[in-house]
Amino acid sequence: MAVRRYALLSVYDKTGVVDLARRLDALGFTLLSTGGTAEALRAAGLAVTGVSEHTGHPEILGGRVKTLHPRIHGGILADLSQEPHRADLAGASIAPIDLVVVNLYPFTQVASRPSAGLDELIEMIDIGGPSMLRSAAKNSARVGVVIDPADYPAIVAELQEAGALRDATKRRLALKAFAHTAAYDSAIRDELTRRFAAEVSPAVAAGEAAPEQFPARIDLTLYRLMTLRYGENPHQAAALYGDAGERRGTIAGARQLQGKELSFNNILDLDAAWRLALEFEAPAVVIVKHNNPCGVAIGETIEEAFAAARRTDPVSAFGGIVASNRDIDEAAAAAIASLFLECLIAPGYAQGALAALAAKTKLRVMELPIDPAAAFAGYDLRRVTGGLLMQNWDRARTVLKDARVATRRSPTADELQALDFARRVAKHVKSNAIVLGRRGRTVGIGAGQMSRVDAVRLAVSKAQEPTDGTVLASDAFFPFRDGIDAAAEAGVTAVVQPGGSNRDGEVIAAADERGMAMVMTGTRHFRH
Repeated sequence: MAVRRYALLSVYDKTGVVDLARRLDALGFTLLSTGGTAEALRAAGLAVTGVSEHTGHPEILGGRVKTLHPRIHGGILADLSQEPHRADLAGASIAPIDLVVVNLYPFTQVASRPSAGLDELIEMIDIGGPSMLRSAAKNSARVGVVIDPADYPAIVAELQEAGALRDATKRRLALKAFAHTAAYDSAIRDELTRRFAAEVSPAVAAGEAAPEQFPARIDLTLYRLMTLRYGENPHQAAALYGDAGERRGTIAGARQLQGKELSFNNILDLDAAWRLALEFEAPAVVIVKHNNPCGVAIGETIEEAFAAARRTDPVSAFGGIVASNRDIDEAAAAAIASLFLECLIAPGYAQGALAALAAKTKLRVMELPIDPAAAFAGYDLRRVTGGLLMQNWDRARTVLKDARVATRRSPTADELQALDFARRVAKHVKSNAIVLGRRGRTVGIGAGQMSRVDAVRLAVSKAQEPTDGTVLASDAFFPFRDGIDAAAEAGVTAVVQPGGSNRDGEVIAAADERGMAMVMTGTRHFRH
């Protein structure tokens, strides 16, 4: 008589589970199941044995305890090559379970919802599911464990062809299960750490030291999203990985609508352009080249903003990356399509816009709904040899009208608006960074210089129009007055900088001598 085989199916994501169960039933498996999964299988006309029926014990605690039972875990963990294990099963009338198909409560998806409360989140911490996965993965010499609906067809095909899962398959599935439970636990730890750290305890309020915001240990769980053609250069291999859970509002979660496959450098530039576009409330366009903005503008329309941004540095804009913080309409698409670009990213596109862009077959068109909170979730991590640097994202916002005016002359209203615009851009330019601007647009950008005065000179030399009457934003203080003198000679009338140099007095005096206004924010924005 054939040995009875058991398959346990308990899934939150029911994609493909009915078809899988039908095929397992046809292969002679007895189906064990729980709750909603059992209901779905019975509704499809399949014979299912409920876990409570199998264990002889009802679910308790509102479903928190249903599979945590010796008849489940004994059936999964038994090593049938050992006589004592076989005797234990026989003595307790426990049937071996050969296949475990489980996926978990969607903790990360619920955690990503701004409205999700702590109580709801706690209920999304799966207990029985990870326990079954770990038990099955531990006993992978005998038991197959399946967490991913994408694996169902291959599992069925192998069972039909070979009658059982091959050892190599069971080992591969076990590793996938262990990786999954490890990622799940890490997500729970990280989210609860974030939430609990946000609570101000009475002790902290009373003046005791706040808990360290950076954990003593971090475990990163990332999923490969795509293999890239190569890295920064053709001799470097590369891939894009995404955070566990919801990736909405992030470059890793952007949807490609047309064009060639993305490159390593495309992704870096898209991220730089998108983060700068999120600085503005008005319709804005950012053009990035080699991870630096080469033109930024706001306007009444995206078409207007694109034209103004392009005028900053039309030579560098060629082959660049464009980001818009508004949907692209047909007029904007026509203007953008007139320039050779590598990538375009925006929250959405009108149908006419997509038609206009379709002629640019190599242009990578990306769609990404705006979600600043998601875009800057977690921490900014940078890889170094042997480790990682971790920091908060630079999300500091300065209300410029409240900042300190250091000079005798205060900026005019127009200057103040231009300074605020230029300051937002400078935050996203590689240090040393100088941005010349007018109200709502950049005029010249000096990026990545080893001395600040050279960054000023570069910004002036890059300008495509007279710089008389422009304003200047600096990402860090001026160590000497030479940068102010160079700016004044170019016709700059107002400056915003953090201040903090030992020679601030000399720098302020230089501005006063030239009749310039200078605002000091006290906040540096290096971007290395």
